Amino acid sequence: MFQALANSFKIAELRQRILLTLGLIAVYRLGCYIPTPGIDGQALASFFDRMARTQGGTLFAIMDLFSGAALSQATIFALGIMPAISASIIMQLLTVVLPSLEKLAKEGGEAGRRQINQYARYLTVGLGVLQALFIALWLENPAHFEGMAIVQQPGWGFRVTTVVTLASGTAFIMWLGEQITQFGIGNGMSILITAGIISRVPTALHQLAVLALPAAAARRQIQPVTLVLMVGMLLAVVVAVIAITQGQRRIPVQYARRVVGRKMYGGQMTYIPIRVNHAGVMPIIFAQSILLFPATMAGFFPHRALQAVSAVLTSGWVHTILYAAGIIFFAYFYTAISFNPVEVADNMRKYGGFVPGIRPGQSTAEFFDHVLTHITLPGAVFLAVIAILPDWVGRGLQIPYSVASFFGGTGLLIIVGVMLDTMRQVESFLLMRHYEGFMRHSRVRGRR
Repeated sequence: MFQALANSFKIAELRQRILLTLGLIAVYRLGCYIPTPGIDGQALASFFDRMARTQGGTLFAIMDLFSGAALSQATIFALGIMPAISASIIMQLLTVVLPSLEKLAKEGGEAGRRQINQYARYLTVGLGVLQALFIALWLENPAHFEGMAIVQQPGWGFRVTTVVTLASGTAFIMWLGEQITQFGIGNGMSILITAGIISRVPTALHQLAVLALPAAAARRQIQPVTLVLMVGMLLAVVVAVIAITQGQRRIPVQYARRVVGRKMYGGQMTYIPIRVNHAGVMPIIFAQSILLFPATMAGFFPHRALQAVSAVLTSGWVHTILYAAGIIFFAYFYTAISFNPVEVADNMRKYGGFVPGIRPGQSTAEFFDHVLTHITLPGAVFLAVIAILPDWVGRGLQIPYSVASFFGGTGLLIIVGVMLDTMRQVESFLLMRHYEGFMRHSRVRGRR
């Protein structure tokens, strides 16, 4: 592995891409420390600390996780990349629902894809403006912060300044992500989210050290045996996440031989990979957003009914059951809109492809639907377990949520998925230049 990292800097193009990616990540992290005008950042950070200790994974805590603590410090990048992610999800749904966008995506080619991306950019800015306005109104009300005055001079001057600052920060983050995707290495948005999540590791380690390292045994809240158990559990969870992320069912596809003029095409065997976790982290994000929406509204508009519903949906066994059921449902939902068995079967028949033993056309579509339905279930159940695991670990081992969140949940899935994807891209550059990649030893065993 270390030899592969050293070889990465021997290839000029790959070295430039890696250095550009690291430089843009540094710019992003620098912006996470530039404060928004008119806000008492220290008071806001202390409020978020208390909320994290008492409430755990609220919607604001999730947004703060994705933004790398920029939201809790009210910096210019407080909204993070979440508006861009929301816009991307909305455009995916609209592409399935609206015939005009579906036609543009299928028949427009590269120009159609660029047009849809442009619509997503406009939608990102619009969502950023809307979210920034709500955040400005939320910050102005001392009732939301236990009587503390976060904004010293509330009014439309502060609101306009906050909206312009946060929306501009979101647009700039979106541009950074696009530059990384086009000229760097890896997916830009995912890289920035991962950088924000990893930036919180030192804080979590510090909290863990405070709880586990006091010299006096009476003051020690985490015993050595518990610490060893936590390390073993973390390694097991990471291995399981890698296995599920990489797991796939390969459907063999045979293409018939065709003679066009004097040339013969087809005749080769290939496969279509269907991943066990086809939806990624999207089901967790969808389920969290829906369950935490009443809690968010209760924060903006305090009301007894909203607070009662929020209390039921954000804690206890009701929350756990609904959360797991929502993740499983959205795993099937997102897989259904991102993988169309009928379309795949029609494209295969158009180019002379067929699954051995399955009739082309409707029978092939039914076969893909059957495989997809059965292979999605273990992936969906695994996502539900991983999402609930931080709450169980935090309550069972009596550790803060900021530490327990690295034992599962959205953050760990994103880190592992992005790391694997980036390693695959780096390895493709290495193999093209005849260097050994990260998976050198496994390929040698395969040849033997």
